[in-house]
Amino acid sequence: MSFGSPPPDNPYGQPQQGQQGLPGYPQQGGQPGYGHPQQGGQPGYGHPQQGGQPGYGYPQQGGQPGYGYPQQPGYPGGPGPRVASMGRRLGARLIDGVIIGIVYVVLLIAGVAGSADAATECDPNSPAYESCVNDAAADVLGPLTAVFLILGIASLLYEWLMVGLVGATLGKMILGMRVVKADTGQKTGLGSSFIRWIIPIVGSLACGIGQLLVYLSPFWDKSGRQQGWHDKAASTMVVQR
Repeated sequence: MSFGSPPPDNPYGQPQQGQQGLPGYPQQGGQPGYGHPQQGGQPGYGHPQQGGQPGYGYPQQGGQPGYGYPQQPGYPGGPGPRVASMGRRLGARLIDGVIIGIVYVVLLIAGVAGSADAATECDPNSPAYESCVNDAAADVLGPLTAVFLILGIASLLYEWLMVGLVGATLGKMILGMRVVKADTGQKTGLGSSFIRWIIPIVGSLACGIGQLLVYLSPFWDKSGRQQGWHDKAASTMVVQR
């Protein structure tokens, strides 16, 4: 018997190359030990791959967005914009109405005051008093009509030009909204904003009922974008900034 040679099975030495390693210790070759990712091949459970398909529960670094975030056209790789609520849109219309109303009232008061001043110059005791008053009213009526005509055109063009050039009226700016093209997210431009503007105007010719229905139509939209009939015709949508 030789005392210098080790037992053939080497029970207490290091694991031989190519054999199954002990649990918790990575092998030098072959299959890895439990709990340690491979240096190549398939990753351990719960660890995302460096390439290819991601592990469960980990979002992809590129490609389609994760579940639960709808991808809107014009917004690749991420969720689309936040659709403006109908409450915000109603608030913006009220603000715009107040702004236009203030200008209207100021011009109206100025016109009435001018007519009253002209009428006070007439002598009530004069036989020509009635004729004097009529002449004073005629002198004011012409400029006052021109002022109202200009104000009416300006109020009608207000939304068209503001939305087309800036992307929002003053009311929408105050409440943090803008009108964009539904397919690109860019400004509408004067063409699309004109279509969006003219449809409610045409509806107003039917005693205002058509205009009201146009402004209420987003409530019936099933696309999730709350597009009114004027938005669908112009391919636009109202979003929050």
